[in-house]
Amino acid sequence: MTGILAAAAPIATPHIEYGQLSPMLLVFGLALVGVLVEAFAPRPLRRGLHLVLTLGGLAAAFVLTIVVASSSSVFGHGSPGHVAAEGAVGIDRPTLFIWGTILVLAFVSVLLIAESSHDVSPFAAQAAAVPGSAEEREGLEAGITHTEVYPLTLFAVGGMLLFPASNDLLTMFVALEVLSLPLYLLCGLARRRRLLSQEAAMKYFLLGAFSSAFFLFGIAMLYGFSGSVRLSAIAAAASSNTGSATLLYAGIALLGLGLLFKIGAAPFQSWKPDVYQGAPTPVTALMASCTLVAAFGALFRVFYVAFGQLSWDWRPAMWAVAILTMVVGSIVAVTQTDVKRLLAYSSIAQAGYVLTGVIAASAAGLSASLFYLAAYGVAVIGAFAVVTLVRDQTGEAAHLSRWAGLGRRSPLVAGAFAFFLITFAGIPLTSGFTGKFAVFRAAIAGGALPLVIVGVLSSAILAFPYVRVIVLMFFSDPAPDGPAVIRPSAFTSAAVVVGVLATLVLGLDPQPLLSLANHAATGMFIR
Repeated sequence: MTGILAAAAPIATPHIEYGQLSPMLLVFGLALVGVLVEAFAPRPLRRGLHLVLTLGGLAAAFVLTIVVASSSSVFGHGSPGHVAAEGAVGIDRPTLFIWGTILVLAFVSVLLIAESSHDVSPFAAQAAAVPGSAEEREGLEAGITHTEVYPLTLFAVGGMLLFPASNDLLTMFVALEVLSLPLYLLCGLARRRRLLSQEAAMKYFLLGAFSSAFFLFGIAMLYGFSGSVRLSAIAAAASSNTGSATLLYAGIALLGLGLLFKIGAAPFQSWKPDVYQGAPTPVTALMASCTLVAAFGALFRVFYVAFGQLSWDWRPAMWAVAILTMVVGSIVAVTQTDVKRLLAYSSIAQAGYVLTGVIAASAAGLSASLFYLAAYGVAVIGAFAVVTLVRDQTGEAAHLSRWAGLGRRSPLVAGAFAFFLITFAGIPLTSGFTGKFAVFRAAIAGGALPLVIVGVLSSAILAFPYVRVIVLMFFSDPAPDGPAVIRPSAFTSAAVVVGVLATLVLGLDPQPLLSLANHAATGMFIR
């Protein structure tokens, strides 16, 4: 027995590149610290401690991302990146750009969450007249503080960082669940309209479970095809035509279905309007920005690394999805009377525009898509920040009829919202125009001119509901019992100002961010 043990090969110690993974590890570590704060800190101190940990941690993680991006150990000798954590995580230029984008957007979203967790309704005197349970009326009168939202948000952001960096499918599945499970809980934590919020959380959970199951089935198919879950191994097996083609294409379809669900692309978009409407508005802002960036990052990595040699096979299906997404998002948005559902269908259409960049299957398409995601993410957070300011007796004034005459009651708030709407419409001198121009130009270079024509027509249709809201705010008489615009705190004001300034700067001078996106896309994703 001793001889057998002596002859056995020693167990190799896993090599973990902690420095290169430090932004993601910091976020996860602070999420665990937040759980301890929630368990042991006195209730009056929790919110302040959570704010310091969450905002400070996200800022520190962004700084660490910059340090990693400038590190010679990652990009030395012309290398596009490095495979870390025993090959489970890919640290490359697109990943670091996505990390930086997610962290900035998450920081701004947490400002809204911080405002919401300490908000008091301006209609406290009318709270007793609102139908509902005594608990709901208490929420209107005094506000309910859910400090657990901060560690949940950090766990979700940590999953969002791991999701686009995953270099094998099992790691990507774990990241998908880590980012999704906290979001299911966050969607059900609204203090007002709790039944609607809990319904949204349940819908998101059930449909998310189905999409995760499809994703896992896709992993099983691809493992059966290639004998590995590593993206590079799947790519090698696909390029050498080894294995069953049935397993390969079934795996691509099932894996793509799971990713397209997180993006909210048609025909997998049915959850998005209901969840956006029912979830607390700051959580909706987090999902509309950070989750979209993370999901597209994972889509880029899977289809560019694992299936890059099969672009002629998956591009026709992606064409159909992109066209359906743009058409459904723009046409159905015309019929919406709820402001959050309008922004939800707008988000669906925007995802279709980014898919045109994915279909280009080139460095230019990747660069344009990265820029579009960053620009849209900042603008959509600003739009939802404005939504949190317009209130009536039941909470946020969601129905568009309640926004009539808002330009006379509060010109600054209405002007900011109108500016975000024309950005989504792609009007020149805004970041939306620059982003659409970039993705459409990349798609034309990739031979997708008909897709660009559909995108332009879709943008024209989508402009109608935006203009209708602007006309309603500035050219309609306000109702006598119209909503009030609460005085924004420093947190909400910062979110709106950052959104307006970033949207304006990226429209007037987009070259710095475009250059950064071009640099990120030059090496594409490592294999």
